[in-house]
Amino acid sequence: MSAIAVSVPGMTKTTSTAPVLGVRALNRATLDRQLLLRRTALTAERAVEHLVGLQAQNVKPPYYALAARLDGFDPEELSASMAERRVVRIVTMRSTIHTHTADDCLTLRPLVQAARDRELTVFRKGLAGVDLDRLARLARDLVEAEPRTMKQLREALAVEWPDADPQSLAVAARCTLPLVQVTPRGLWGHSGQVALTTAEHWLGRPAEPAPAPDATVLRYLAAFGPASVKDMQTWAGLTRLRDAFERLRPSLVTFRDDKGVELFDLPDAPRPDPDTPAPPRFLPEFDNLLLSHADRTRVVPPEHWGRTWQGNQAHRALLVDGFLAGVWTLESDALVVEPFAGLTKEQRTEVTEEGQRMLKVMHPGSSYDIRFGTVLR
Repeated sequence: MSAIAVSVPGMTKTTSTAPVLGVRALNRATLDRQLLLRRTALTAERAVEHLVGLQAQNVKPPYYALAARLDGFDPEELSASMAERRVVRIVTMRSTIHTHTADDCLTLRPLVQAARDRELTVFRKGLAGVDLDRLARLARDLVEAEPRTMKQLREALAVEWPDADPQSLAVAARCTLPLVQVTPRGLWGHSGQVALTTAEHWLGRPAEPAPAPDATVLRYLAAFGPASVKDMQTWAGLTRLRDAFERLRPSLVTFRDDKGVELFDLPDAPRPDPDTPAPPRFLPEFDNLLLSHADRTRVVPPEHWGRTWQGNQAHRALLVDGFLAGVWTLESDALVVEPFAGLTKEQRTEVTEEGQRMLKVMHPGSSYDIRFGTVLR
C-alpha cells in the first residue's frame, strides 16, 4: 500500500510516495509530543498518561521530568497521586521501573508480560526444578499478606526451594507477578525502602487481560512519533510488533527518515516547522526522550552518543536547541552545568534562566548558584 501524501514543513520528497523527514523535523515533532517545545497546563496525572509513563529507576526523575514539561508543576501533586494510589511504580517497558497511572499499570504490565517471560530465561540455571506457577502463587500470598522487600522474598522462597538460587527466585516473582512498589517509596520528600505487593492488591481491582498492542501503538506515536516499528520495539522491550503497525497502516500516515527507514504517524499529530524554537530543558537521568527510539539521532547528536552514561550510571541531560548538549548536577549550593561544546552568550543566558525556573519549582526557598563547568570535550 502506498503512503498517504501529506505536506510537512521542512521535508523533501524522495522517489517513493513517502515524504522524508530530516533530523530537525523529527526532533521538533518528538519534542512537541513530549511537551518539551512549550510547557502545558496538564495535570501531573494526565501528563503521566499522555507520556505512557515516566522512567523511574530512581525516585526523583519523574518529578524532574514533569518540571521540564508542565506549567505550574508542583512535586506534591504527583506525590499525592501516588499516595492516593492513582499513580504507581512498577516494572514495565524494557524491564525497568516506570511511573504509570493505575489504569496503565493494569493494562501495560500484561502487554509486556512476554518480555518478562523471556527475561526469566537468563535465570533458568538458578531456577532448575522450580515450579514457576507454584512460585507465583506462594509469592502472591506473601506480598498480599504484607508488602515484602526483595530480600524478604528471597528468604521466604528459599525455604521452599533451598537448592535454587535465592536471587533468581525473587526475580522470578517479579517477572511472573505485577509487583508495585508501595508508598512511602516514591513520594516527594519522603524516604522508604522498596517493598512490593501485587498491583491488584494495591489498587483494589484486577489486572486487565493482555491487550492487543494496537491501541498502545497509537499512544506511542502520540507521545514519541513519528516512529518506526523498531523504535517502538526499543521503547517497549517487545518484538514482533510489525503486524500491529500493518493492521493500523490504513489509518496512519507514513514517512521516511534520511536513512530511508519507514516511519509511521498519526495523521493529525503535530509536526512543527524544523525551525521552531526549542528552549533549553533540564531533564533527569533516564528520561524516556533519550531511550525510546532505536535511532536516537533525533535528540542525541552522533558525536554525543553515550555521553550521558558512565558504566551503569546515568547523568542528567541538558537540551539546547532541542538536542542533547550537556549534563548537569545539583550540588549542595550550586546547579552545575557542563556543556559538551561552547555555548553562545544567548544560549548561556537561556540555560541560566531555565535553570533558575527549574530550581524555583523543585527547590523553592533554597539558594543555589548556577555555575558552568568545564566544557566536556
